[in-house]
Amino acid sequence: MEEILEENKVELSRNALQKVAMTAIYDALTYQQMGRLVNVEDIVSSLMELPYEECDYFVKAAVIFSLKHQQEIIEIFTKHMRNWTFDRLNRVEQAILLLSYVHFFYIDPEVDRAVVINIAVRLSKDFLGDKDFRFVNAILDKVLVRP
Repeated sequence: MEEILEENKVELSRNALQKVAMTAIYDALTYQQMGRLVNVEDIVSSLMELPYEECDYFVKAAVIFSLKHQQEIIEIFTKHMRNWTFDRLNRVEQAILLLSYVHFFYIDPEVDRAVVINIAVRLSKDFLGDKDFRFVNAILDKVLVRP
């Protein structure tokens, strides 16, 4: 993560912010699984190496909305999975899916669906197994649909 932040501490690229947001959501999910208190401010400020107040809105919003709407989002994803459940996915995959959902529906309702899916596929290729991006692509294609 340090190399991401060293790219440009003043203004991170959108790609770097996506990775930080995914990592922050992953950390929050890990704390939840361990039965520990999730402190969003500590997670975000630690990853960005900045006081929370100076951290990027996108990263903060991604974590907050993911946690606030987690059960609702999980139920939506689970409805579109055959013979599988959200909790059986690894935490990185869960973090990518949560990030994609909140980006599309809560943070930037004007963002193009293809952009969000492309980001998720790229993160999947970077952080998951060789073919896991296919599942992420397929499930997001079903879920990221505006009424």
